[in-house]
Amino acid sequence: MMKDLAKLEAAIGYVFKNKDILTQAVVHRSYLNEHPSFPMGHNERLEFLGDAVLELVVTEHLYCNYPNPEGELTNWRAALVNARMLADVARTIDIESTLYLSHGEAKDGGSKARMYILANAFEALIGALYMDDGMNAAKPFIDTFVLSRLPHVLEHKLYLDPKSRFQESAQETAGVTPTYRVLDENGPDHAKQFTVGVFLDEELVATGVGTSKQEAQVDAAEKGLTAKKW
Repeated sequence: MMKDLAKLEAAIGYVFKNKDILTQAVVHRSYLNEHPSFPMGHNERLEFLGDAVLELVVTEHLYCNYPNPEGELTNWRAALVNARMLADVARTIDIESTLYLSHGEAKDGGSKARMYILANAFEALIGALYMDDGMNAAKPFIDTFVLSRLPHVLEHKLYLDPKSRFQESAQETAGVTPTYRVLDENGPDHAKQFTVGVFLDEELVATGVGTSKQEAQVDAAEKGLTAKKW
């Protein structure tokens, strides 16, 4: 059954001339595996297009408005267009409720995989806007929902990786360089999971988990930033 996407159009402030292209933007490949007769294709080609449009609009904005060197602009752009950021923006327009997903994917709401599905759907939506009315539709959307976050990214230094941000904040605030310790590791060699703690001296600030020590350290640093309100 086709979904009514009027709520999504209202959330983004744009009414599509071609409703089919909007529908295709929210169709995940897994849905078609269970519904092979569904009349629309999945959203991966639109995601491919939207990714390029997003990168161009963000790059042009940074180039035209900031005289900073290339390396800094590259880091700022990465902070704006990474999967975590785009998934977060996607949630603000409730794209999740419009997605066509398989039963298995629909149940897996809190996973890292869902974050990528949301980010990819957001890029597909940009692709759909571009196909519907070119930059006239895509650029205002990107300005409103992505570039509006740039001041927050710069103020909170989100262009730095979480470990760098945590270390910088710890040194500025507490005069201490954080350390990371493996607290636990389990699972077979090919599928290990590590639990790592981030410490300020002997204070355990937060723990993180990951399939590598580095991934667990990054997770711990992110949680440490939240715990310390940095």
